[in-house]
Amino acid sequence: MLPMLLVAALAAAAPIFARASEGIWGIAPCELCLWQRWPYWVAAGLALAAALLPRRRGLLGGLAILAILASGAVGAFHVGVEQGWWPSPLPGCQVPRATLGGSIDDMLKGLSAAPSKPCDAPTYLVPGLPLSMAAMNLLYALGLSGLGLIFLRRGAKA
Repeated sequence: MLPMLLVAALAAAAPIFARASEGIWGIAPCELCLWQRWPYWVAAGLALAAALLPRRRGLLGGLAILAILASGAVGAFHVGVEQGWWPSPLPGCQVPRATLGGSIDDMLKGLSAAPSKPCDAPTYLVPGLPLSMAAMNLLYALGLSGLGLIFLRRGAKA
């Protein structure tokens, strides 16, 4: 029970930290950044359910690990976008572009209501550390899913 509660807490900590970084350090998230947060909430709920339902712990814990890995997969995709390996298919990831021949009013109407950060502009949280927040999320997801797998395997042997 306690190991899955820890996985639930650590899964919920990731999007909470990301949201806090917006308020504390003024970091603006892009659309892919926001997509990376949802699987953690799903994982937290599944891990909590695994802790509370011992008969379903293996299934629910495994699904929680898959949800964590889903966030890591979005993070890996985001790193590729940041590095220019491929473009993002999400329209919110593109910087608004001015069209020739349009009026200034047309250009202003084409802007989004809230400014957004393009997905190919990496955000570095730690000065001097060449890991973007997307790359840190990938590493965190791999580590947390590994920890969850260890907890599940130990629980299966007990």
